[in-house]
Amino acid sequence: MIERVKVAVVGVGNNTSALVQGLALYRQSGSLVGIRRPMIDGLGVGDIGVVAAFATSAEKIGRDLTEAIFLAPNNFPRLDCDLPRAGVPVTKGLVDATGVPRVAAALAGAEVLLYSAPSGRPETARAYAEAAHHAGVAFINTTSDPVARDPHLLGRFEAAGLPLLGDDLASQFGTSVLHNTLLRLLQERGLTLVSSYQVNLGGTEDFRNLVDNPNTKKQSKLNALSEGHPAADQPAADRPAAGTVEVAPLGYLPHLRSQKVAHLNIEAQGWGETAVSLDVKLTVHDPSGAAGVNIDLVRIAASALRDGRGGYSAEVTSLLKSPPGTAV
Repeated sequence: MIERVKVAVVGVGNNTSALVQGLALYRQSGSLVGIRRPMIDGLGVGDIGVVAAFATSAEKIGRDLTEAIFLAPNNFPRLDCDLPRAGVPVTKGLVDATGVPRVAAALAGAEVLLYSAPSGRPETARAYAEAAHHAGVAFINTTSDPVARDPHLLGRFEAAGLPLLGDDLASQFGTSVLHNTLLRLLQERGLTLVSSYQVNLGGTEDFRNLVDNPNTKKQSKLNALSEGHPAADQPAADRPAAGTVEVAPLGYLPHLRSQKVAHLNIEAQGWGETAVSLDVKLTVHDPSGAAGVNIDLVRIAASALRDGRGGYSAEVTSLLKSPPGTAV
C-alpha cells in the first residue's frame, strides 16, 4: 500500500479551502467528477493528507485548519461533505527571512510544501522555498512570483534531489488556458490575428491583492499566452502594430465572491481578408480551478521526491503559466 502524501500548505485562503474540502468530498464519495488524472504513480486523489498549515492572519493562527478555511475574508462555498477536524492547527507564517529556521523545523514529517499565498510577495515566496530546501521538502510555487525561474535556486534543489515546481498555476479551466487554445486554433486554421484581449474580474482576496499589487502577474499571463501567439511575450513597445494580444488589469468586485468572470475577444482575418470576430464569457469558481491543478502538482512532486528526482519536472509544464525559461 502506498503511503499517503504529507503536505504542508502556506496560505489558508480560498484555494486551500477548495483543496481541503475537495479532498474530504472525494474520499467520501469516490466521485471522479472534475478529476483530470485519477491516479498518478499509484497515488489517488484521496491519498493526500495536510500535516501543517501556515498563515499570517491573527484570526486564523491557532485555529484548526478545518475551521480557519471558513473564516473571513474567505468566501469559497461549503461543499456537500462531512469535514472532520484536521487536527492541524494553523501556525504563524513567515513575515521575513528570519523565520526560515522555525518554519523548516515545523516541516518535519512533510514531503511537499504547497505555497498558496497571494502573489506579489517575492521575498516571502523565496523564504519559504529556502525553508523547504533546508527541511528536505519538495516545493510548489503556485504564485506568479519567480521561484522556479531562478536558475540558481533551481540548481540547488536539483542537486539536493528535491523537486521545485512553478511558477503560477494555469487554472484547470481558466482564462489563460482557454485564450491560449483559441489563439493556437487560429494559427492552425490559417487565420491572421488582428488583435485580442482578456479581462478578468473576481471577488476573492487574491483578486483584491493583485489589483493593489499586480507586480509579476501580467507578465505571467502573457507567458501563458506566448505559445498561442509568439508576440504575446514581447514588451508592448516591441510588438507589431497588428496581431497584438493584451491582458487588461484585473478587476476586484467583492459581490462576485469566489467566482471569476472573464471576457475574451479575438479579431482576425480569414480568406480574402474578411473579418472574423469572437467574444467569449467564462464564469468559474477560481479556487476550484486552482485545487484541480494543485492535486496533480502535489502528487507529481511527491512521486519525484520519493524517486530522488530533484529540480523541475517537464511533466507539469501544461499546469503552469510561467515555468522555468519564461520571462520574469
